[in-house]
Formats: sequence, structure tokens, C-alpha cells
Amino acid sequence: GILFIDEIGELDNILQNKLLKVLEDKRVEFSSSYYDPDDENTPKYIKYLFDNGAPADFVLIGATTREPGELNPALRSRCTEVYFEPLSSKDIEKIVLNAANKLEVTLEDGVAELISRYTIEGRKAVNILTDAYGFALYSNKSNCKDSVQITLKDIEEVISIGRYVPFERNKDEKEYEVGHIYGLGVSGFLGSTLEIEAAVFTAKKKGAGTVRFNETAGSMAKDSVYNAASVIRKFTDKDIRDYDIHVNVVGGGKIDGPSAGAAITMCVISALLDKPLKQDIALTGEISLRGKVKPVGGIFEKIYGARRKGIKLVLVPKDNENEIPKGLKDIEVRAVGDIEELLSIVF
Repeated sequence: GILFIDEIGELDNILQNKLLKVLEDKRVEFSSSYYDPDDENTPKYIKYLFDNGAPADFVLIGATTREPGELNPALRSRCTEVYFEPLSSKDIEKIVLNAANKLEVTLEDGVAELISRYTIEGRKAVNILTDAYGFALYSNKSNCKDSVQITLKDIEEVISIGRYVPFERNKDEKEYEVGHIYGLGVSGFLGSTLEIEAAVFTAKKKGAGTVRFNETAGSMAKDSVYNAASVIRKFTDKDIRDYDIHVNVVGGGKIDGPSAGAAITMCVISALLDKPLKQDIALTGEISLRGKVKPVGGIFEKIYGARRKGIKLVLVPKDNENEIPKGLKDIEVRAVGDIEELLSIVF
């Protein structure tokens, strides 16, 4: 048969090891402090189960929201792993509209879209809608349940009281901007955009320029800035020591890897040359001293994060090309190998 265990990651190590033994032996053993093998009143089938165990030949299916590495490695090695795509904004909107039909209420234009900005979980989306429904009923002076309409104001009231934070804020409408670009990051199983900006000033004293970056960022991210500085010197013929360069990740996001290197490099070059960058692009990749775009992790999650932001084009390293999801319709993903390719696209 089939044994389905929801939230299998919540089993402690002892239980996971017991489950592993059952899978290997195809037999389950029973023990109980209430069982007395010498009790003559114990039914024979109970005695048989405790003495010999029971056959347990089954297919195991487990679901979890935990990181795969948190599961027992021996258990994982016997599994085929299937990763599910998080719900998109359109999926959430569809869930909200279905819930509204069940509640038999009408929605003001934009309600489903507004809710979709604040959650990626269907359950939470329905909760926001039902809270707004209760608020709308309470505010309805006629007390007529048949004529309830949930307005944007009702949703905004619920969002305000619940202290909900949007997953992605509205993107700037500008097509081009100097010293501003979107990078990509991953937190858990969710991808998100990183808003990166750079400012460049001529140093007061030639050769005494400084480079400054977020203090909260990890050491690998800071190394990306210095790598970018070396690459910029090579490709622009400008001595960055003659400039004060300030790179900032808006919101102070903590970056613990080198994957923002390509975005930081483009951002600084833009500020240095006073050349505007396209604002519907997001990129990820480590930049090497030779100007190569090196592979990074979390490509699937990062593309998903870019979609939520409304990004039209994502640039990923050439070596990550096989990790690009198939059948994408609302976003374009291109693989690039070096800084020359990057420069030709982002400007």
C-alpha cells in the first residue's frame, strides 16, 4: 500500500530512524508496557503481532516545508525528491476569487491583486479575505448579508490591523536609471529581489579614494565589491583609487554569498560612467577577477522572486543554464558568460 506522512520533517531523529528500519525490514514491530505475554486472556492475534510483528511493505510519500538537509540522510537517500513551485501572484488571485464565490460576496476591482501582494500562502489569502468580509458585515449599516461588497478600503484596514508586510513592493516606473539595479537573493525556499544602488564621487585627493559597502553584509559580499572594483579598472580604464565609491543594498539586506557580484559590478560601472541601466532587469552571478560570470545557487527561487517583482528579464550565469525552469511565459531568462555580454544587455 501507500503510507503518506504530512510534515515528515517534524518527526524527531528517533522516529525517523524507526521509520527507516520499517522500510528496510518491510516489517513493523510492536511494544507496549500494557502487554503481558503471560496473560492467558490476551487474544491470539494480539500475541502473534507482538511476537512476530506485522508485514509493512509500502510506498512512503512524505511532504515537508523544511529544508531537505534537515531530514535524515539515510531516509533521503531512499527517496525520489520532488520540489513544488511556490504559488504565484496569479494563483493567489484565483484562490481569492474562488473564496469570494463561496462567500457569495462581490469584490471591488483590485482586491484580489492587493491580497496577492501580501502573501504566497493560499490559506493566509483566504484568511485576509474572510477577515475583510467580517469587517464589511460589521460596517454594513443595512445589515443586509446579500448585498455585501468587499472594498479595497476593507482589505487595507485588515492589512493595517494585522501588520502585514508586502512580499514585494511596487517597482519604480522609470525605464532607465543611473547607479541602480536589481540583484537576486534567496532566503529559505523563497527568492527575492535586492535593490542595489551606487554613488561615485571624485576623491578629494588623487589615489586616496575609498570603497564603502553595507556593514550588515557578509564578508563574501564585501569581497564581491572589491572584485568588482578590480574588474571595473580592467574594463573601463579608470583607476578606481581616484574615486570614492559607495555601494548600498536598500533595506540593509544581509547577503551571505558572492551572487550579487555581477549586479554590484554593473551598478558601479553605471555610476562611474554616468550611463543609465535598464530597470526591468534583474541579475545574479559571481564575478571573477577575469570578468567571468561564475555559477551560483538558488536559480529557481531567484527567478520566482523576480517574477513577483514584475521583472521582465533575468540574467543568470551560463553554467546555471540547465537550472532555468521550463515553460516560462511571463518572464525571459538569459544565460551570460562574461562581463561583455552583461554590458551589452543591461545598458
